[in-house]
Amino acid sequence: MLDNNQIAAASKVLHDHWHAGTKLDALDGAILPRDRAAGYAVQAALEKTSREKLFGWKIAATSAAGQKHINVAGPLAGRILAETVIPDGGTASMQGNEMRVGEPEYAFRMARDLAPRTTPYSVQEVLDAVGTLHPAIEIPDSRFADFVAAGEAQLIADNACAHLFVLGPATTADWRAIDLVEDRPTITLRGERYIGHGKNVLGDPRIALAWCANELRTLGLTLRAGEVVTTGTCHPPLPISAGDEFAADFGAIGKVSVKFA
Repeated sequence: MLDNNQIAAASKVLHDHWHAGTKLDALDGAILPRDRAAGYAVQAALEKTSREKLFGWKIAATSAAGQKHINVAGPLAGRILAETVIPDGGTASMQGNEMRVGEPEYAFRMARDLAPRTTPYSVQEVLDAVGTLHPAIEIPDSRFADFVAAGEAQLIADNACAHLFVLGPATTADWRAIDLVEDRPTITLRGERYIGHGKNVLGDPRIALAWCANELRTLGLTLRAGEVVTTGTCHPPLPISAGDEFAADFGAIGKVSVKFA
């Protein structure tokens, strides 16, 4: 395990590349996280660079295809920092973004805390702690030039490829009665329409949400009231370019959009 100085050094390297819009091949061997725990320790240090309250959490690789694409065995949790959130209908900068994809997602805002405990939370327990459901768009990116080869521990340290995030308004529909597994949002991009599928999100966005709560539980972290959890893309990541507008229509759940410049 890395010591506190090594954790801080690794976090600073990633933070500096993130803010400069530059990439690195890999962290130096002396500060390289070797397992998930070390990766999360570096990620936690990244949170401390923010002056604002943590906005929430994201989940990367919630589909088999996504896991295969970045060579990981399962999902990864990352932090959504408040300064990375773009208003619905706003404009996202493409500067320094090499992934250049947009992802339509289901996002849940918590109404009460889920604190660490010895036993896992059930899906129902986690849902009972949710306040609202929102349509969302994630715009991921990595600080690694070859994120496919970076490995699980480095990608977790890299904040699970978190970059920018757009949260739509809370739905006014009775979302608890909606079959999110078979929900099929429509994404419009450059005049083309794409159909997402709720089951692409770890089989069920609600299962993905519970996975995140339990991942934080094992790390000794509380999923706090007011925090948002975005559960992973319901459609394979869609390529984006400056000048595009990415609009996602989740039917009764609502709409969300973002422009790119």
